[in-house]
Amino acid sequence: MQFNRQSLKRYLKTLAYFAGVFLLLMILVFLFFRNALLHKAIDRVSQKIEQRFQVEMRVQQASFTGISGIAMHGISLVPQERDTLLVIDTLELEVRLWYALLGDIRIGKVKLHRGYLQLTKRNAKHNFDFLLADSVASGDSSALTKPANAVSLGKRGFAATVYKLIDALLDHVPADMEIASFSLNIQDESIHSSITLAQLRQTNDRIHAEMLISDSLHPGQHWQISGFANPSTKKADLYFYNLEKGQVIIPYLDQKLHLLTGFDTLHMELNEIKMQGGILHITGQSGISNFMINHPKIAHQDVVVEKAGFRFHFILGEKFISLDSSTSVTFNRVQFNPYAKLNIERDTVLSFSVHIPELQAQDFIESLPNGLFTHFKGMEISGRFAYRLDFVFNENHPQDLVFESHLKKQNLQIRKYGEANLAKLNGDFVYTPIDRGKRQRSFVVGIANHCYTPLDQISPFLQKCVLTTEDPSFFFHRGFIDEAFRQSIVKNIRKRKFARGASTISMQLVKNVFLTREKTISRKLEEILLVYMLENNRISTKERMLEVYFNVIEWGPNVYGIGEASVFYFNKHPKDLTLNECLFLASIIPRPKGFMWRFDQAGMLKPFASKQLHYLTDLMLRRLLIEPKDTLQAASPIVITGPARDFIRITPDTLEEGADFSDDKNLIQTTHE
Repeated sequence: MQFNRQSLKRYLKTLAYFAGVFLLLMILVFLFFRNALLHKAIDRVSQKIEQRFQVEMRVQQASFTGISGIAMHGISLVPQERDTLLVIDTLELEVRLWYALLGDIRIGKVKLHRGYLQLTKRNAKHNFDFLLADSVASGDSSALTKPANAVSLGKRGFAATVYKLIDALLDHVPADMEIASFSLNIQDESIHSSITLAQLRQTNDRIHAEMLISDSLHPGQHWQISGFANPSTKKADLYFYNLEKGQVIIPYLDQKLHLLTGFDTLHMELNEIKMQGGILHITGQSGISNFMINHPKIAHQDVVVEKAGFRFHFILGEKFISLDSSTSVTFNRVQFNPYAKLNIERDTVLSFSVHIPELQAQDFIESLPNGLFTHFKGMEISGRFAYRLDFVFNENHPQDLVFESHLKKQNLQIRKYGEANLAKLNGDFVYTPIDRGKRQRSFVVGIANHCYTPLDQISPFLQKCVLTTEDPSFFFHRGFIDEAFRQSIVKNIRKRKFARGASTISMQLVKNVFLTREKTISRKLEEILLVYMLENNRISTKERMLEVYFNVIEWGPNVYGIGEASVFYFNKHPKDLTLNECLFLASIIPRPKGFMWRFDQAGMLKPFASKQLHYLTDLMLRRLLIEPKDTLQAASPIVITGPARDFIRITPDTLEEGADFSDDKNLIQTTHE
């Protein structure tokens, strides 16, 4: 059969007519049955959620609105035998038709009115446990066997995985959003906090949100977020602040962790998310004003940074994540460049460095956070300095850890001391020990105190013993021993806790005389800075520092200084102490109040204590600090004749028969094994 052109046109018109009629019929059928189809789809989703997660999903009403809109009412998620997780009164969605025709469901508009997301913990059980157990429930048994520190990226690597996650998240952020009266409620046993999103509107990339905070410790806060966010260009610029007077205080953390933190204004800007040549770049900046933090492990008062900024550039590859060295951090008048990198290409290697370009020392002192360095308040210092810290840790070769600290100074000079007057070490002063936060009895460190002992009146044996146990290179270092820090870090990482310190005599002296024994970040940072100033400005001689150290440290219960200690244990003057007595005194410095636990019921040193003294003796012999003839007295007993004898629990019937106590009936004899 042959068609002329006119017949072909009639055929095509007829075909188009029937196709149009068929499409119209399909649309009519869909419009007629779409609500029923919607309910069936919701039922299928509900059944899958209940089977997989044991969570009941309910939707009381659901219907189409217009051509591409869906309205649902009475939505809830209730985990089995748990508190309700989610409730939404009204949710309206508008689907982007073009993407839907291509099989990609994207939301163009969202309206949500009234509801809450509730996260609870009761009797150690959470109502969101099913989310955490998803991998196990889906059959991924490897989640149970993988080590906690294992890094698994599949075939994608860091860059592709993160970029895909960001892309998927931003692609599904609706262009228009309106939320009203939606709350996030946290119930952690007896702790309750709530953040209510009173209103949120996003139109044409502009965002405005207001939130009300309900927290038992910090009620009545009224937060606001404003700015713009464009998911398609992956850019954002947002400001976060409190509409009422006062700071934005983060809820829940204070009740749960005793961590109080807040700020006046927070600015977040995302400039670029770009994948190029398999490398992902994320750049932006943030700023915060009057950032405040308070925690017992940080300091015993608010720590405040008046102004801080962070200009960041993250780089992600297949096997690494890094914070590029072009990143800069500012706080008050100080700016520095941090660098960090996690590389898992062969071994898991963590690298970190901080570079502070040359700056005025006074700018640094005045930029220190308020509350973190109280002993530096009012200090005046001239000169300039630059600083660099480098750290590299290989998980498979921890012994090769790199820890290098470099300070380049120029004409540094202290013109005026702050609260900690380091120069007082050079003269007599009153010292008040602090033990467990309580002030102890005060005494004079100087010749006005009859127990004060000049260095030349202290047994050379004791000086050598204490230096060997506490700080062998005291007369050669400038306050710190880099290798000791390195070994301390390696051990602490291996133990996954703070198991070893790296304290020098200089650090112990500063801690005792100027600071307290509280274990806070504030105290440790102040200790480091004060030691540096003391040692590197030659404020006091090494001999004077050691003399003060011997006269202020604790040697026993309410026993301070070597003058009191030599009498407390041996009824002697410090210059008359024997080698064995000096070995014993040096061994108890780390835990002086527990000296009595070194003895058994017979008044003899326990094996571990004897072994420790023998080891110390051998070490001093190897270092030529003592001669073999000095150890001849090792067989002689350590005779404790002072008040310390009353602290040792000795059973009378365990004393050796034949012991002669005629000179002192209360004499206690202990002998090295």
